Amino acid sequence: MCRDTEVVRVLRPTLEKLSIDVEVSAAAKSGAEILSSAKFDAVIVDCDDLPDGIEVLRSLRHQTSNKTSVSFAILNGKTTTHQAFEMGANFVLQKPITTAGTLRCFHTALSFMVREKRRYFRCRVEMPVTLHFSQGEEMKCIATNLSEGGMALRFDGALPKGSISKALFTLPETKVAMEPKGEIAWADGLGRAGLKFVDVPESSRDQLEKWILRRIENEAKSSR
Repeated sequence: MCRDTEVVRVLRPTLEKLSIDVEVSAAAKSGAEILSSAKFDAVIVDCDDLPDGIEVLRSLRHQTSNKTSVSFAILNGKTTTHQAFEMGANFVLQKPITTAGTLRCFHTALSFMVREKRRYFRCRVEMPVTLHFSQGEEMKCIATNLSEGGMALRFDGALPKGSISKALFTLPETKVAMEPKGEIAWADGLGRAGLKFVDVPESSRDQLEKWILRRIENEAKSSR
């Protein structure tokens, strides 16, 4: 979020070298509208030279879509680094922006960005799942997407009552069996529901994280 053409001239090609797609908004109001309706891995805000830019940074952590996005504050002497961190910035870039400085900053930030993307990324799947309910009932479902935190399900009939003692499935294209405990987060009454994982063994969570990371990397390669 920046209207400084020199900053954009440096940032855009530098970030594209790191395979980071860039969307530029030259006004705080239009940028805030975009942030309210779309999820971004990172948000860069020119705090000192964009009118109301500092308010966008300050309000970012209160938004639903991007409250956990990695945030960068661009400063030009009005706002201190300490103030930027207090307002929620994860990283600070000082003007004049340079290619070398941007690369150093984003190389450090990439692991945070990947972790954030992995956390919310939903992989499209078509995967059989067996739900075991606490009262002994069993239900066959099809998972239509999978994330670190849960999955979307499609099924016939009505969902049994009670908590889910385990959801049995195998990660696609692997032999990794998963048995997380879960709970139904939502159901639309039309044979679709969302399952939230509430207890995943550490070894299984590691396998799931690695699997999702591979899917993210493959998707990024295919989109280039």
